[in-house]
Amino acid sequence: MKILKFGGSSVATPARIQSVIEIVKPYLESDVAVVFSAFGGVTDILIQISSLALQGDLEYKKKLEALEKRHLEAVRELIDVQQQSSILAQVKIKINELEDVLHGVYLVKERTPRTLDYIMSFGERLSAYIIAEAFNASGVHAAYLDARSVIRTDNNFGYAKVDFEATHKLISDHFKHHQDLQIITGFIASAESGETTTLGRSGSDYTAAIFAGALHASDLEIWTDVDGMMTADPRMVKKAFTVPQMSYEEAMELSHFGAKVIFPATMQPAMMNRIPIWIKNTFNPSFPGTVIHAESANGKLIKGISSMNSVSLLNVQGSGLLGVVGVSMRLFATLAREKVNVILISQASSEHSICIAVDSQNAKLAKASIEKEFQNEIRNEEIDEVHVENELSIVAVVGDGMKHSPGTSGRMFSSLGKNGVNVVAIAQGSSERNISAVVRQADVAKALNALHEAFFLSDRKVLNVFLVGTGLIGKVLVNMIDDQFSKLAKENLLEVYVVGIANSKHMLFSEDGLVLKTCVDTMKREGEPMQMKAFVEKMFSLNLPNSVFVDCTSSEEVAAYYESILADNISIVTPNKKANSGSIEQYHRMKETAFKRGVKFLYETNVGAGLPVINTMNDLLLSGDKVISIEAVLSGTLNFIFSSFTEGKKFSEVVKEAKEKGYTEPDPRDDLSGMDVARKMLILSRETGLSLELKDISVQNLVPLDCQGDISVAQFFTQLEKHDAAFEKLRKEAASRNEKLRYKAVLHEGKVSVQLDTVNDQHPFYSLSGSDNIILLTTERYHERPMVIRGPGAGAAVTAAGVFADIIRIGHYTK
Repeated sequence: MKILKFGGSSVATPARIQSVIEIVKPYLESDVAVVFSAFGGVTDILIQISSLALQGDLEYKKKLEALEKRHLEAVRELIDVQQQSSILAQVKIKINELEDVLHGVYLVKERTPRTLDYIMSFGERLSAYIIAEAFNASGVHAAYLDARSVIRTDNNFGYAKVDFEATHKLISDHFKHHQDLQIITGFIASAESGETTTLGRSGSDYTAAIFAGALHASDLEIWTDVDGMMTADPRMVKKAFTVPQMSYEEAMELSHFGAKVIFPATMQPAMMNRIPIWIKNTFNPSFPGTVIHAESANGKLIKGISSMNSVSLLNVQGSGLLGVVGVSMRLFATLAREKVNVILISQASSEHSICIAVDSQNAKLAKASIEKEFQNEIRNEEIDEVHVENELSIVAVVGDGMKHSPGTSGRMFSSLGKNGVNVVAIAQGSSERNISAVVRQADVAKALNALHEAFFLSDRKVLNVFLVGTGLIGKVLVNMIDDQFSKLAKENLLEVYVVGIANSKHMLFSEDGLVLKTCVDTMKREGEPMQMKAFVEKMFSLNLPNSVFVDCTSSEEVAAYYESILADNISIVTPNKKANSGSIEQYHRMKETAFKRGVKFLYETNVGAGLPVINTMNDLLLSGDKVISIEAVLSGTLNFIFSSFTEGKKFSEVVKEAKEKGYTEPDPRDDLSGMDVARKMLILSRETGLSLELKDISVQNLVPLDCQGDISVAQFFTQLEKHDAAFEKLRKEAASRNEKLRYKAVLHEGKVSVQLDTVNDQHPFYSLSGSDNIILLTTERYHERPMVIRGPGAGAAVTAAGVFADIIRIGHYTK
């Protein structure tokens, strides 16, 4: 014997009912019975209609008419015209009976739990009757079984307790004398007095389990609208997947903490009789689903992650708890008297405090009852006033595989910590099957995704990138991420999604990841107005795990948000030098914030574009080396200008050529001023441990005085021509000594200078060409022969590559 149960979503429409009939037909070769819920949404509609009647609102009649129409139309679609009349008549009789009850509620303005149970029973009674007739119309001999005739309960209306002894006998006797396919009403039962009772919401699953236990069924199949028990709620965790099998105990734990595919009560009769429970999908019937049985299998450490929202935490603490026998008994007894269910308990070994989690709607009642019980102790200041913390959730990691497996808790809390999820309270039972943590409700989605990644996708990491700046570097970066996505996912098990993007005018977000080939154009066309504050607030509100903020601008406004971004546990990657070359206090605060929050602040591209300068130097310092001096050409623009400034060329023409090739800023004076080089050298000096400010650096400005000030770029070039002779003189003097002009930055004995200098043919800078950068690191280890780092120091491609490398580095860090 097999018992099948189909939920409301499975029978929401006539078309779905036809599909269910086709699913059931292959089972008819052996003994089978089928339990049905009300049509999708009908139970809620019945409660709503009765509430309207209770309020004296005649709108209930219109909704009742709509309900009647829905059921009558189902008959007309499922049953041949010749067979419809008697069935339609029976449906109308039931609707008329319901109408009489509702009219009574309307008149007396009273709806007792007894009455509400009776009203709700019409959902299953109508659906099961119509579906039974639909089976008959399809050629399958079926009989309608009103479960009230065989399931006996007490009279605790709304959540009646089953009398299993009487029920098992009635079910067994019924099936001995009825051979047709039994179409059974879920959810409803009857008390000894004959009054209608209900088994609680989702009681149809429970009904099916009761029949399975009574008939010693070989299997119980719960057909719903998902592919089985999932590793997490797929609405919150996009990468959740079906768990093939789990134990009764694992399923009980998950269902207690919010996994609503199956309810604990359903499993009790099945557990007692060791009946496997299959969770299958009506809309994907060929999928194997999940089987819940006595043994846990498949070797996974955990089977699922679940959550429960709207939780409040009550903290009872004080010196009066220390070593006092009976405190816990009094605490839980007073809550039991008020019918307050305790979801989670946490107590430190010091006995100084007890934390309990309850449903938020019971928090005020729980607080009042506890303070009343301990009023004397509170008055004597032996116990503090009960503190209540609201807007919390519980996340639970569940699995039999955790037993005797060291490191599970470490992995759980490490994952939460890296993503900035603060744990308010923790509980773990001695069974080692469940670790529960109380977190802020605002963090629950991030927590679930982080934990799911840590336990189920530990070999694969996901980064969620928020990019500001879609100019040359930003565009190239987006294309790189798109081009490399498949390779990174396959070979490095790293998936990089751009979930937010912005330029100076527009911003666009997609929690599931933007389409990279078109995201910049889509942002310009459909994006909302850009405000940096709004962008950051949206990034914070999305609260995604493994978030990375990427700043591809040169904006001080954007850099001003770095501290708050790091403080919100979001890593930063940036080629923008403004933050690190600001005040030394700001530089240290950003570093300290990143360290305290356990996130990364990476800025390799601040100096030398994609060249490995900062990381290389930091590796040397971390290993105990000391920097003695740094000599560098750090401007690709200025190196192009001075390496191209040869005999026969005018200096102004070379600067104009550099601008035309895109090497300079829109205003070349920004490059010639030397401030960009000064900022880079300031950052390198700070990395060595020096606490310098920008004003401490001696900078030679190459822009002549009459070319400075408020003049246009065109006027600048006109004025610059007047100084060609002066620059030519410098070039000739250097050439006469077989030397070349180079714009150098030097750190020596704690002082930094940035100026135009000459180098001879023995110097590493002599052979520099194009837009290359070069850095000479003289350290205690690299003293006789300094370390040389050389390569392209400008250009969108190399800079974007350096930014991308930092992003990937963060991906490896989160593993």
